[in-house]
Amino acid sequence: MIELLADPQSWLAFLTLSLLEIVLGLDNIIFISILVSRLPAQRQGQARVSGLALAMLTRIALLFSIVWLTRLVRPLFHIGEQGFSGRDLILLAGGLFLLGKSVLEIHGTLEGAREVSTRRRIYANFTITVLQIGLLDVVFSLDSVFTAVGLAKDLPIMVAAIVVAIVVMMLVAGRLGLFIEHHPTIKVLALAFLILIGVALVGSGLHFEIPKGYLYFAMAFAIGVEMVNLRLRRLLDARRSKPGEEEGG
Repeated sequence: MIELLADPQSWLAFLTLSLLEIVLGLDNIIFISILVSRLPAQRQGQARVSGLALAMLTRIALLFSIVWLTRLVRPLFHIGEQGFSGRDLILLAGGLFLLGKSVLEIHGTLEGAREVSTRRRIYANFTITVLQIGLLDVVFSLDSVFTAVGLAKDLPIMVAAIVVAIVVMMLVAGRLGLFIEHHPTIKVLALAFLILIGVALVGSGLHFEIPKGYLYFAMAFAIGVEMVNLRLRRLLDARRSKPGEEEGG
């Protein structure tokens, strides 16, 4: 352990892996933020922390199951010349679930969320939300863990990078969730981003790789355009309000 701390290459691997884990966790943060927005305000923080803690435990558990992960990529059956492994099936199921959930969330955003009236119903929603987060954590964690294994050779470095990344995500998830919730158009863009991620997961399960860099760039460009639109709307609203203020004065 002391040798790792004294090795500059270990620190470089740790910093690189931590940054990549945070970037790869963006879709996870967006998914969690949108899911917990359906809960009462006093339960959202608890659900957010529970979901991210579950993601951290899932990733660490997968890291300690490297032998199982190597078996997970072995084909279980073939359809024609195409082989399907356990990883492929998980990615397919996760991608389809993410697609369905994102489409339903967009529909719910357009129609308006129903308010929950009873305490029993609120508790059920909290449990279901955490379970949904846990299911998608497994899918999101696969890419994260395979990236960690490819970049670092020492297990302590991989675990430390994952812990740091999750802590950072816990710190920013709340503010990101509030921002998404207060701007409906940004929320729709985030859900559209999750649809793209779902398509990418299905593609990966079918051995058709879609580089995530392209998806992140497309979403960042769309958000940049929307930020300009938000600024423009504020300026127009300010100009419209001035004549009224002058008449009132």
